[in-house]
Amino acid sequence: MEITINVILLALLTLTALSLAFTKDLFASVMLMGVYSLLTASFFVLMDAVDVAFTEAAVGAGISTILMVTVLSMAGRFENRQLHHPRIALFVVLVTGVMLVYGTFDMPAFGDLNAPVQTHVAPYYLQQSAQDIDIPNVVTSVLASYRGFDTFGEVVVVFTAVIGVLAMLEFSKKPEIKGNEPAPMYQHKILRIVGKILIPPIMLFALYVQFHGEYGPGGGFQAGVIFAAAIILHAMLFGVETTRKAISMPVVKVLAAVGVLIYGSAGVVAMLNGGRFLEYNALAENPVTGQHVGIIIIELGVGITVATAMMLIFLTFARRVGKANGESA
Repeated sequence: MEITINVILLALLTLTALSLAFTKDLFASVMLMGVYSLLTASFFVLMDAVDVAFTEAAVGAGISTILMVTVLSMAGRFENRQLHHPRIALFVVLVTGVMLVYGTFDMPAFGDLNAPVQTHVAPYYLQQSAQDIDIPNVVTSVLASYRGFDTFGEVVVVFTAVIGVLAMLEFSKKPEIKGNEPAPMYQHKILRIVGKILIPPIMLFALYVQFHGEYGPGGGFQAGVIFAAAIILHAMLFGVETTRKAISMPVVKVLAAVGVLIYGSAGVVAMLNGGRFLEYNALAENPVTGQHVGIIIIELGVGITVATAMMLIFLTFARRVGKANGESA
């Protein structure tokens, strides 16, 4: 039987899980998950899902790895072995992995035109997207228009995560500062000079991805993560407190909510114009023009919320770690 991409991914996930089950070093676990995420992004590229690969590489292999490493700075690098039972973990991982791989044998072959996913709504999206929305990137059509409700829910989830992080860390009692010594990275002039050269192009590329999402891979999610990555890089090279002052944290907190409101407001305005919630056709006299206007508006809201959310989560965690370690960051 031909080995499909699904089998390869599941086998790789099983091997990764086995490695995680027996390692005492949580830092190694984080790195393994980052590598798995990066490999998954490469598979998405092979399947021509560049938009998804964009997000997986930036969020899964990039920001998520950085956040987990930051958490390890607070919780400790090594696992408490007294609460760890490797034999039970091995049994659970093996059974789950075998069941997942076995389940893929009944799945249709990759790219099979008769697969259920190819005979449901996908043909309509591919055939009618140009007529209904008139933009080349079908992925943007699906996420921003056909699946507008789902995407709105995802944005709300991201915003809720920010509220949870701020509630646990930002507004809780902060540890006492033990000193005022800068982190070693801040002393590397070469890294700081290179950072100054790279950060502006990264931000510019984020804007390109934001406003070019209708015509090529990209959109609000990808642009928001890329923009946040530039800010995170700045914080790593120049210090968390310096970055917090440079971007005005009160404004960033407000923008996190504003992004969600922008998205929701597009739906409310559509209702006031006689349409349904998030029915962009009602935003203009020409339905296609209304779709363009609606997609631009909600993608802007997505980009603002995702960027500010990633920035707030990282800066809140990093500041907490800096305070605990007695660093000026």
